[in-house]
Amino acid sequence: MSSTVSSTPTSAGSSVISSTGIGSGLDIGAIVTSLTTAHGLAQNTQLSDRKSTLTAQVSAYGTFKSALDTLQATLATLENPKALAGRTVSLGDNTIATASATSSAIPAQYSLTVENLATAASLSSKAFAGAGTAVGTGALLITAGGNSATINIDSTNNTLSGIAAAINGAVNNPGVTASILTTIDGSRLVLSGTATGAANAVTVTQSGGDGGLAALVYDPANPTTSKLTQTQAPLNANFTVNGFPATSSSNQVTSVIAGVTVNLLKPTAAATPTTLTVGTDSAGAQTSIGTFVTALNGLITSIQGLTSYDPTTHAAGPLLGNATLESFRNQLSKVLGQVTSGNTSVGTSLASLGITANPQGTYDTNSIKLGNALSASLDTVTSFFGGTQGIATQLDGLIAHYTQAGGLLDSINQGLKSGLSDVARQQTQLDARLKTYAATLTLQYNAMDTAVALLKQTQTYLTAEFNPSALTSGSSSNSSLSGGTLHTGG
Repeated sequence: MSSTVSSTPTSAGSSVISSTGIGSGLDIGAIVTSLTTAHGLAQNTQLSDRKSTLTAQVSAYGTFKSALDTLQATLATLENPKALAGRTVSLGDNTIATASATSSAIPAQYSLTVENLATAASLSSKAFAGAGTAVGTGALLITAGGNSATINIDSTNNTLSGIAAAINGAVNNPGVTASILTTIDGSRLVLSGTATGAANAVTVTQSGGDGGLAALVYDPANPTTSKLTQTQAPLNANFTVNGFPATSSSNQVTSVIAGVTVNLLKPTAAATPTTLTVGTDSAGAQTSIGTFVTALNGLITSIQGLTSYDPTTHAAGPLLGNATLESFRNQLSKVLGQVTSGNTSVGTSLASLGITANPQGTYDTNSIKLGNALSASLDTVTSFFGGTQGIATQLDGLIAHYTQAGGLLDSINQGLKSGLSDVARQQTQLDARLKTYAATLTLQYNAMDTAVALLKQTQTYLTAEFNPSALTSGSSSNSSLSGGTLHTGG
C-alpha cells in the first residue's frame, strides 16, 4: 500500500523522505524530526555554546586591540622630547612678518627691521594695437637666473598673444611667465620672473626671422638694443636682526635664526623695529598629555568591561579571568606607577604632574598643576615621558609586544579562528550523522507502516470470509485491528 510522501527538514538542517502513515495513521515526519532533534541536542548545544564563546572572545580581543592602538597613536609626540617641547613664535606687528619654529629653536627675543622685500624681475613691452597684433618671427632666447630657453616664433604664433602662449607653454621654460596687459594706450607683453632675488634677472635676445622680435629684446649689457622696460628689478630682501644686517633671495628666511622660519611681508617704518619672540609651547604639550590620558582611560575602561562580573545578574565579561589581560594590566600599572630620579619633584611621576588615579581605576588630570609643572620645567616633563627610559617609550614597547604583526594578539586570534574552524568542521560532521540517522528512522517507520497496512488488508479479507455482513454494517471491525484486537464474528 502506498503513502503520501513529503520532505521534512531535521534539526540539523538536513532533509529526509517522510510520510503520514496511511497504514498506521502516525505523522512519521514529525516523529522522525523530534527523535533526530533529541538525538543531536546535546552535541548541537555544545557546539553552539563553544561557537558563541569563541566568537565573543574574537570580538573582545578586537575591542582590546582597538583601545591599544588608540593609546599607541598618542605616544609618538610624547616619546620625542623635542616634539613635546614645541616652540611658539609671536611678533609685535604681524603685518611686518609671520614666523614659525621647530623644537630646536632656542627661546629668545629678537628685534627685526625690514628695509625691503625680495622681488622678482618684471619686464614690459611697448604698447601694440591689440593682443592680436603681429610682432614678428624668429627665435627668442630667454634667460632667468642662469636657466635659458629658446622660443621659436613663426607665422602661426607671431602675435602678441601667440608669443605669450608660446613662452608659457615651453617645456623648458626657464622661470618666466608671460601675460598681456591692455590699457588705454594699447596692449603690452609683460614678462615676470617666478623667482625673487638679484640672481634671478631676466634677459631676452632674438635671432633670425623677419626682425620684428627686436621689439621684445632686453639686455642690460647692451642698453642700446633693449626695447623692453624693466618695471621691477630683481632684488634680495634686506633686513636686520638685533641690528645686524642680513639678506635673502627669498622673503621666506630660514637661515638667520636657527630653527625659525620668518616670512617677510612688508618693510617696517623708519627706525621702528618689531619684536620676534620664540617661546616654549607648554599649551601644546599640555594638549598632547591630555590626549594621552584620555586614550589611557579608554583602554582601562575597555579592560574593566571585558573582565567584569556582576554579582547581581551573574553576567561576566567575555575575558573574565583572562591571563593575557591580567598580565597586561599588571605591566601597565608598573609603568604608570614609576617615579624617575631628578633634582626636582616636578615631572618625576604622573602624580607630580597632577595626573592621579581615581576610585574607578582611571586617571584624573589637574590641569592647573600640569600647567604649572610644564611652565616650571618643560624639559624635565618631556624627559619623564620621552627618551629611552620615558614612560611613553616604555608603553610603546609594551603595546607593540601585543599588537605588532606576529605579536601576542595575532597568535591568540589565530588560535580562536582555528577553534571556530574546528567547530564548523564538527558541525558539518554532526549534520551528516543526523541526516543519516533521520533517514534510517524514516525507513524503519515506513516499514512499520507498510506492515500495519498489510495487517489491515488481512483483517478485511478475514472479515469478509467469516462475517460478510460486517462489511456493510460499518467500519468498527476495520478499526479494531488497528486498536490491537481482531474480532472474527459469531
